Amino acid sequence: MAGLGGGLAAFGRCTHAVVRALPESLCRQALRSTAGPEVDFARAEREHQLYVGVLRGKLGLQVLELPADESLPDCVFVEDVAVVCEETALLTRPGAPSRRKEVEAMKRVLESLNLNIVEMVDENATLDGGDVLFTGREFFVGLSRRTNQRGAEILADTFKDYAVSTVPVHDSLHLKSFCSMAGPNLIAIGSSEAAQKALKTMQQMSDHRYDKLTVPDDAAANCIYLNIPSKGHVLLHRAPEEYPESAKVFEKLKDHMLIPIANTELEKIDGSLTCCSVLINKASEL
Repeated sequence: MAGLGGGLAAFGRCTHAVVRALPESLCRQALRSTAGPEVDFARAEREHQLYVGVLRGKLGLQVLELPADESLPDCVFVEDVAVVCEETALLTRPGAPSRRKEVEAMKRVLESLNLNIVEMVDENATLDGGDVLFTGREFFVGLSRRTNQRGAEILADTFKDYAVSTVPVHDSLHLKSFCSMAGPNLIAIGSSEAAQKALKTMQQMSDHRYDKLTVPDDAAANCIYLNIPSKGHVLLHRAPEEYPESAKVFEKLKDHMLIPIANTELEKIDGSLTCCSVLINKASEL
């Protein structure tokens, strides 16, 4: 949930979301960790439009939608190019060189929100926002194929008010491929050995004891928690038709407004729910 901040009382509060339209080039040219079926572009667009519609229509966020760029097939995954906490935005240096120009459009839109912009210019650093888990108390940064130690150090220098701990990620693309925040003190975590090992590392690194919500499917552990004043606790999670057993676990969260969201097509190219938005909590004067 990189993008939400302001201390624990404000955790999950959000006024704005930055999203980006899908380029048709993603079907054949987007990066993917494993070979598999081709993305059905029409269905992917429908699913993305529903996702954006929930943020704008159901939750009342101000959604800033960047246009697609056919030369950047992965550009819909905006989370990877910016980490926003409170009034500061860190523009990342994505681990995949083909994605680095995605930062340019993100910089312009974040500047329009008058955020404090920090740019990662160290050529030895890589950081994908999908490796950044902000709990409201601290950051965990996955050291993965896309994010290295120098990237984590620059994030720590940028957000000095928060502890930053690193977590090795071996069998997944990103840290948040198998975990996310499902509430102010609640980590959703997948059941795989790799996910459970990462959770154990996070527990050992932290001075705080988090509650955990274990779901059978790693991909379903990536969800979006929001604290919307008129709605209360809101959780966007993967649809029951995709992950029925994990959906049953989410349905036990009686204090949350649960919103199932299908992500069938973008999952084929390693996309998850948090990947497709940068969430920002702006002061009311904007």
